[in-house]
Amino acid sequence: MTLLTLPDPSTEIGAAAEIALAACDEADTISLASFRRAIRIEAKPDASFVTEADTAVERAIRERITSRFPDHGLVGEEYGTAESASGRRWIIDPIDGTHNYMRGVPVYATLLALEIEDRLAVGVVSAPALHRRWFSWDGGGAWAVDTVPGGWDRDSAMRLSVSKVDRLDEASLVYSSFPSIEESGWAPGFGPLLGKVWRDRGLGDFYGYMLVAEGAAEVMVEAELKIWDLAGPRAVMQHAGAQVTDIEGGEDMPDHGVLATNGRLHQTILDELAGAGRR
Repeated sequence: MTLLTLPDPSTEIGAAAEIALAACDEADTISLASFRRAIRIEAKPDASFVTEADTAVERAIRERITSRFPDHGLVGEEYGTAESASGRRWIIDPIDGTHNYMRGVPVYATLLALEIEDRLAVGVVSAPALHRRWFSWDGGGAWAVDTVPGGWDRDSAMRLSVSKVDRLDEASLVYSSFPSIEESGWAPGFGPLLGKVWRDRGLGDFYGYMLVAEGAAEVMVEAELKIWDLAGPRAVMQHAGAQVTDIEGGEDMPDHGVLATNGRLHQTILDELAGAGRR
């Protein structure tokens, strides 16, 4: 068993990791308290939904971060952006998978990342109903642990690394939803790709990304997302050795389509999608 040693909390990265993990402990407690219970749900202008738990989780995370790092910037799904000149920005998705959460499906998570000068230095993906958390920090790699009420079990820590699969016919591919891929304009290349991989699964949200980080899947494809949907998972994936780009291979934080792979298959997948007529 690989022993987990957290970074020194007297360093910038160590202090950030400490706060991120503590913030997600609190977030887990809040979201679980309302999970599978009657809660208020509102529709947003973009036709998505927000629950009382979404707003409560984001408020709690923001309060914890600003009390420790008052000069850091913040961007979150529910409360927008607080600008900063510090070069540090926290990116928050209080509940990724709100539709699952609303319907009592346990595949939801709080996503949190610290960006330092455009580098994702710390990332946490915490899925309390699955009793699982993934996190990473600069210099420390990526890890998965089991969660327990109010925290997580250090003895369960598993260091993450992507798989070594380098053949399409041995690869497991995960995607968000086929209708969103069809609407994106690159379904013509995606459909044939599904026939070339070993297996495919439509899981959506954060979970497919974490399967890539764990080495349990080789490819994750998502057609449409926002910065808060990707920052936390991307930090974990990259520290686990994954390659994450847009569907043209660009390295900027994409919002129009994401390809995450174990790296060995990345160019192959890009080539498969190249003739898809993407807009």
